[in-house]
Amino acid sequence: MYNLRLSAEQLEFRDTVREFVAQEVKPVAVSPQRLEAAERRLPMELLDKASGVGLRTLALSEELGGAGADNLTCCLVTEELAAGDADVAAVLTETSTLGHMLFDRLMTPIQRERFLPQFLADHRYHLALADHEPETDSALGVNYHRPVASEARIRTTAARTASGDWVINGVKDCVANAPVAKLIAVQVRTEADAPGAEGESMLLVPRETQGLVVRETADRWYHGACGELAMRDCLVPAGNLLGATGKGPLIPGAGSSGRGAAVYAALNLGIGRAAYEAALDYAKLRVQGGRRLIEHQAIGTKLAEIAIRLEVARAAIWQAAWASDHPEAVADRSLADLPLQTIAGVFTAEAVYRAAKDAAECFGAMGVMKDMPLQKYIHDALVCLHSGSGNSDAKLRIAEALAGSRRP
Repeated sequence: MYNLRLSAEQLEFRDTVREFVAQEVKPVAVSPQRLEAAERRLPMELLDKASGVGLRTLALSEELGGAGADNLTCCLVTEELAAGDADVAAVLTETSTLGHMLFDRLMTPIQRERFLPQFLADHRYHLALADHEPETDSALGVNYHRPVASEARIRTTAARTASGDWVINGVKDCVANAPVAKLIAVQVRTEADAPGAEGESMLLVPRETQGLVVRETADRWYHGACGELAMRDCLVPAGNLLGATGKGPLIPGAGSSGRGAAVYAALNLGIGRAAYEAALDYAKLRVQGGRRLIEHQAIGTKLAEIAIRLEVARAAIWQAAWASDHPEAVADRSLADLPLQTIAGVFTAEAVYRAAKDAAECFGAMGVMKDMPLQKYIHDALVCLHSGSGNSDAKLRIAEALAGSRRP
């Protein structure tokens, strides 16, 4: 079973990020401007500082210039960042996760030689994955125990030119990091220019590519930065193809098995922890009826229930992260062969939303005031509860795993 005792290096990571969040992130996160959802502009200066201490390249291997953090360490850092500000955590987590997947695992040496120096040198060089298209969710439905045809899910096409380059046409929406990304991995459907070439492929599209237009999403039902990509006759070099034509690589978010690192559940946990800590501090200071609030049974019980939910959620997240770092634990039946990442995400989303609401109730009527951080935490928890395919679809994916069904 996994070891709950963190290593000295993991403790150092956590303590360093916690101090950074307390000194740099938290004061900005709870400022009046950040508490207004409509005015929550991304704090680029904070992202630059976070990149300067290595958080943008956290998961990238040491050989390539990163910190080489494992999945459990990434979850620890993500929770700490999200306890300060969910937007900062979301951008850095997306870039760090994709940086490891792209540079360490998927790129060829030639591709790495082209893109890695730019990534390491520029604090604002963020990454994005474009794998979602407009109206595909409502058109496809849940597809419980049924495969999804790539033609129905992916309408963005990439056709070869006479010189062997690619011309991309299509639209991608709900692309995390799109407004700040300088390199985007775009999932496309390659046309049948040769036998076996049709199917899903992944192309690397730099931000400055002609024919690419990025529009930021107007509403605030996301964390970090989110946008839409419109590609019209977007010309990409032949060398930007990841993997073989028609056999695009699997990247978390693009059909993930649910057995990876639960970093986004850790982000959600950080939101719940921020709400809990605010309520706990207030309950220790506020005096009512001659006693501190925390000494009143109703408030003490409510805080205890919040702490229970957060601790159980953290245990589920750590287990999923440890399992993704040690797949042999599933192979030898030490852990159940279930989508632990999905399980942790479902439980955490529901537990944190309940925790944020209960934390706000500890403030009484003040909990819903716009100049108080609790309304921000409830909004952020709601985003986690309903973002992506939502918990209902995730539970159906868990049910498929219970039945022994594996999606291709």
